[in-house]
Amino acid sequence: MKIISKLKYSTFIIIFILSNSINAQGNSKFKVVLDAGHGDHDFGATYHGFVEKNIALGVVLKVGKILESDPHIQVIYTRKDDTFVDLVERANIANRTSANFFVSIHCNANKNTEAYGTETYVMGLSKSASSLAVAQKENAVITLEDDYKTKYAGYNPNSPESLISATLAQEEYLDQSIELASKVQEGFETKLNRKVRGVKQAPFMVLHKAFMPRVLIEMGFISNRDEGAYLNSDEGQQNVAKTIADAIFRMKVEHFGGTMPIIDIKKSEKPMPKDSTPKPIIPIKDSPKVIDSSIPVSKVDLEKAIFKIQLKASSSFIEAEPKNFNGLDKISLVSENGIYKYMYGETNDYNIAKMQLLEAKTKGYDSAFIVSYKKGLKIKLTDALKL
Repeated sequence: MKIISKLKYSTFIIIFILSNSINAQGNSKFKVVLDAGHGDHDFGATYHGFVEKNIALGVVLKVGKILESDPHIQVIYTRKDDTFVDLVERANIANRTSANFFVSIHCNANKNTEAYGTETYVMGLSKSASSLAVAQKENAVITLEDDYKTKYAGYNPNSPESLISATLAQEEYLDQSIELASKVQEGFETKLNRKVRGVKQAPFMVLHKAFMPRVLIEMGFISNRDEGAYLNSDEGQQNVAKTIADAIFRMKVEHFGGTMPIIDIKKSEKPMPKDSTPKPIIPIKDSPKVIDSSIPVSKVDLEKAIFKIQLKASSSFIEAEPKNFNGLDKISLVSENGIYKYMYGETNDYNIAKMQLLEAKTKGYDSAFIVSYKKGLKIKLTDALKL
C-alpha cells in the first residue's frame, strides 16, 4: 500500500509540474525591453533648455503605456525614473528577461544647429564619419560608470571597431533589427510627416551585448530649436511614441502573430520641410554597374513561397527602372495604405534571396530586408521557411 501511495503521489507531482509548465507556455507574453537613454548625472545632450534624458524617458513611458494596452505584451523598462543604469546592465536586463525586442530611445544633437530629422540604428560597423560620431557620443557615457575600464576591458570608445567580434557573432539578429528599424523610419516619414535620415549601422555599446533584434532610435535633433521644441512637447512625445509603438506592433503581428491595433497618429501641423538633398549612395569600388551574373535566375513557382527584397517604402511613386534603383532591375512594387513598397527580385530559393539581399546592400540599400509572399499574400518569413 505504501508503494502504491508513493506512486500515486509521484504521479500527482509529475502531472502538477507538467500542468504548470504547459500553463506557463500558454501564458507566455511577447516581451519588449524599452531603454530610455542616459539618466541621473548623465544628462545626454542639452541644448536650448532641452534635456535628452528627460525627453527619452518621457517618450519611453508613453511607448510602454501604449504597448501595455495589449494583454499579450509585457514591457520591461531599463529605467522608469531619473536613475543611471550602466550600458552593459541595460543589455543584461534584456538578456535575463529573454526579450523579443530591445529598443533604446535617444535624442540627437549636432554643433550644426540646422541639422534635423530622425535616424534609427542597428548594430554594426560603419565607415560613415557621421554614424561613428553618433556612436562615439553615446558610448562615451561608459566613462561615467564605476570601474568602467574593467567592465569594458578591450573596448575603446574612441575606436568602435573594437566591437567587431561581437558584431559578427550577432549577425543572426541583423535582418529583423533592420526590418524593425525600417518600420520605425517608415512610420516617422509617412505617418508623422517628419524628415527621416534613414536606417544606419554603427557600433553602439548599449546594443552589442543584447542578444535579440535591437535598435537605437535617435528621435531628432534637440540642437535644432524647432525640432527640440517638438520633442520636448507633450503632443510631440505622444505622437513619436505612437509611431514607435506602431512599428513594434507591426513586427509582432508579422512575425509572431496577433492583431494590429488602430493607433491614431497626428501628423505635425507644421511638418519639418522635406530634405531636398539627394541621399548618399554607397559607391561600389572596382565593380561594374551590372547585375551580378553569379546569382542564378530561375522560373518562380507561384504555388510556393516567394522571397523578395524590400528596398524602400515611400509615399511617392517611383518608376520601376534600373536608373532609379542604383542599377538594380526586376523591380516590383506593392501599394499598402497609400505607401509604395519597392521590391527587388523574386525567387522560391531562400539562399538566392540572401544573395540578392547582399547585392542590394552593396548597391547602397543598407536597410533592405527579405519579405515573403504566397499566392499574392504577404506571410511571415518564419512560416515561409517551413513550407
